[in-house]
Amino acid sequence: MYKFIFIACLLLGGIGCTKDLDKTNPGYATLDNYFKNSAELQSGTNAIYSTFHASTLIGREWFFVHDLRSDDVSSGGGQLEVPRGQILNGATTADNSVMTAVWQGLYIVVHRANTVIGSAPNVTDNDALRDQCVAQAKFFRAWAYFELVTLWGPVPIYTQVVSQSNQFQARAAETAVYDQIIKDLTDAAGILNASYSAAEQGKITSGAANALLGRVYMQKGDYAAAKAALLKVVNSNLYRLVDNYNDNFLEETEFNAESIWEAVFVDKGDNAFDWGGTGDGAGNAQSTIRNQEYCPLAWRNLIPSNKFLNEFENTATGAAKTDPRYKWTVYETGDRFNNDADVLTDAMQNGNSSTVNGVTKKISWRKFMLIYKQSLSTASYHPGGNNQRIIRYADVLLMLAECANETGDQAGAVAYLNQVRDRPSVAMPHYPTAQFPVSSKDQVTKAIMHERSVELGDEEVRNRDILRWRKMGYFSTDPISYFRKNRDELLPIPQAEIDNNPSLADGGIAAQNSGY
Repeated sequence: MYKFIFIACLLLGGIGCTKDLDKTNPGYATLDNYFKNSAELQSGTNAIYSTFHASTLIGREWFFVHDLRSDDVSSGGGQLEVPRGQILNGATTADNSVMTAVWQGLYIVVHRANTVIGSAPNVTDNDALRDQCVAQAKFFRAWAYFELVTLWGPVPIYTQVVSQSNQFQARAAETAVYDQIIKDLTDAAGILNASYSAAEQGKITSGAANALLGRVYMQKGDYAAAKAALLKVVNSNLYRLVDNYNDNFLEETEFNAESIWEAVFVDKGDNAFDWGGTGDGAGNAQSTIRNQEYCPLAWRNLIPSNKFLNEFENTATGAAKTDPRYKWTVYETGDRFNNDADVLTDAMQNGNSSTVNGVTKKISWRKFMLIYKQSLSTASYHPGGNNQRIIRYADVLLMLAECANETGDQAGAVAYLNQVRDRPSVAMPHYPTAQFPVSSKDQVTKAIMHERSVELGDEEVRNRDILRWRKMGYFSTDPISYFRKNRDELLPIPQAEIDNNPSLADGGIAAQNSGY
């Protein structure tokens, strides 16, 4: 290096030359010269949203990690790569690229949130905007740690910006992680706006913070606290069940009255997708690949599991009415698509068949898919702009049903269940039914399990439901066929983290999870 500098000086003759290689580029933004005003802090907050909806998280790998660890799905077409197949079949290794991408994406969210929170004291030109930015950052930090603790258990906690190469943290106990999550969400819920103008739709609201707080408390086993948080969502009177169940999954009905939190995607019509990116840059694609991965006319990587399909009430199996949510959740051969102009055939759907109520046929996911308005040629490859609904009001009501049941109010639990079934486009008979009596806590629990399955199928909640109910001993047979106790409750800590973090086990918790 120095030899080349010396030669360059000789060649330049009379032009001065120095060897100072430690100069800082004055045009490069650092923590010392940036985040000094509310506009810059807002840019930092926007960067959190960018990573949140990028391909390593909501745009792709996030929904895979959750679905593959649930019993909602089975392998569909021939495009399911080895790392995804590993997770689906319980053969996940520490070097699995899919889960590693999610881990890294979540810690990028944490880092960017910490940057906003840590820089806020420097901002004095707009206190209201500053406080909103901090509240949104705390929400996202809490969400990231909730994802981390439910997927990997004890994880390192970072609440300050990492600026030195020796600031590694050890794995913290799950209780400590939950404490941090609850603190952040409680702080955020007290500051966030309850709603935003149409131009700002997609920003985190106090309703989203309280709904997520309810989820967190439930997963922690504190049903009384969960109920209190969830009732704040109900009592805000800002949300309701939409009449048409399918409106929760269509692009034209985003941000409807039932939607509490959704990840925003934009279809620019160019089939672009930011593969492996962090969502940054105005020119980068802001789409989701979900429509491609699960679409019956495209890769069809995952399809509904037979267990899930047969969970729906059907007159063929003795129910008083066939649940209309079945047809809005899945496509099957013979269904119409492309604004009803075309008919779905077996040949259009590559890969495996399903068996429902004793009949074998090709069945694929409908939720969030775009073929309701697309032709076969368009759908063969098209990343979409359909927003991912992450929390909706129906989930809040069903969580409240579980809270009521666990705190001794079985009648209240059944009322919440029936409220969801009363949706005009669903109108299922009230509990109790012949198949689902509700005379005891155990019977109400089974009704809750059923209702959450058919209402929220393939919405990335089933994985955590299984974790929670498994811990409570509610399964006589585990719903995951490969499940091995003291191993498959959690994913392995990524090998990259073990290799790069020398302090990982310094807190007394082993660097790797049990069984890996």
